[in-house]
Amino acid sequence: MLIAVLSDIHDNIWKLEEALKGLEQAEELIFCGDFCAPFTLKQIADSFPGPVHVIFGNNDGDKLLLSRVATRAGNVTLHGEFAELELGGRKIAATHYPAIAVGLAASERYDLVCCGHSHRVAEERVRDTLLINPGEVMGRFGRSTYVLYDTDTGQATLREIG
Repeated sequence: MLIAVLSDIHDNIWKLEEALKGLEQAEELIFCGDFCAPFTLKQIADSFPGPVHVIFGNNDGDKLLLSRVATRAGNVTLHGEFAELELGGRKIAATHYPAIAVGLAASERYDLVCCGHSHRVAEERVRDTLLINPGEVMGRFGRSTYVLYDTDTGQATLREIG
């Protein structure tokens, strides 16, 4: 199973549109926070056919409207500040904050831990856990990126948008 991992869109709907075109092989999507506006979540929900798992970031202010968009979409689960998932036989945790992600990875409870917030791509092994930050869709620091995680191999592949 391929899982798309995205973070930090910050309402750059044009980069998001490009990213979504590259996700046709992904079966599920994990978003690690900072849509900003609810219309960005709607764009994902409308364009990505599979289940979407959402973690709130520090810039996701209108949680009531985000909740309404998720409910209407039918394919979006809002997990709040933290998600614990089992997808493709892998135990996965997701949070917005890298400092929390490091602790989750060190717990040895997960195969994959995902985070965002820093807008910087990062991948490291913490014992048997893969810790990844997919970078940012937004492109604030010049690179717009996301990750595809393969549950069969346990490998993550960084993809550049545009």
